[in-house]
Amino acid sequence: MLNPQHRMVTLPVIEPMKLFAVADPFDHHDWIFEVKHDGFRSLAYLENGQCRLISRRRNVYESFDVLRKSLGQLKVDNAILDGELVCLDSHGHSQFYELLYRHAQSVFYAFDLVWLNGKDLRELPLLERKEHLQELITKSNRPDIINAQFVEGVGDRAI
Repeated sequence: MLNPQHRMVTLPVIEPMKLFAVADPFDHHDWIFEVKHDGFRSLAYLENGQCRLISRRRNVYESFDVLRKSLGQLKVDNAILDGELVCLDSHGHSQFYELLYRHAQSVFYAFDLVWLNGKDLRELPLLERKEHLQELITKSNRPDIINAQFVEGVGDRAI
């Protein structure tokens, strides 16, 4: 059941973390490394059983109805997830043109949980936010919401 005090929260506008290219893979103990999928970056704003998908340029994705409905069913009062909209082939590789032309069902590849049930989580360490995200996605049991896997410290050796 939703907590009535959380319904009154207006979700903030979140600026997704900027991505940047690095010329060569590297190892570093302060970094985590994730698979780069080829899709549309998106923030998922969840409130009152509904989901809005917002691009990094703050455009609202009007399509992806099935995925928005699925995300809206997550067991939260409100939340903001950072991730990527992707279409995956049978090997888990992203297929950009399938996504672009909406030829296949999309999934939400989540890599951060920045807001949960009225609380801004951005001050928490990233690995702690990722633990909360994993718990939320595992409990949801939704095949179209994927928790981004990562490795710590070994970007060069992970290839």
